[in-house]
Amino acid sequence: MKDLLGLMGKAKEMQAKFQAMQDEIATLEASGQAGGGLVNVTLTGKFEMKSLKIDPSLFKEHEVEILEDLLLAAHNDAKNKVEQIMQEKTKALTAGLPIPPGMKLPF
Repeated sequence: MKDLLGLMGKAKEMQAKFQAMQDEIATLEASGQAGGGLVNVTLTGKFEMKSLKIDPSLFKEHEVEILEDLLLAAHNDAKNKVEQIMQEKTKALTAGLPIPPGMKLPF
């Protein structure tokens, strides 16, 4: 019985740590770029686009497809950075826990 209470206490502690980590992740930001910095995108930890900067040299009528491709590339770069930060924070929090590799936690 004592072990069960200890286990429940640890579960509540872990839940509080996960909530704190989710709150921290929600406030983080990551910037991605494409075209050597001609397009920059900043995303929040919830993958919401916070800012978009486009170099004025890309505003040419015949280069719309290039601009679209650069926007997608910059967004994906920022998204990958957010995911990497989330993965690092999760790994630090779950160190020592027997969680199978590749298992996505609830966030």
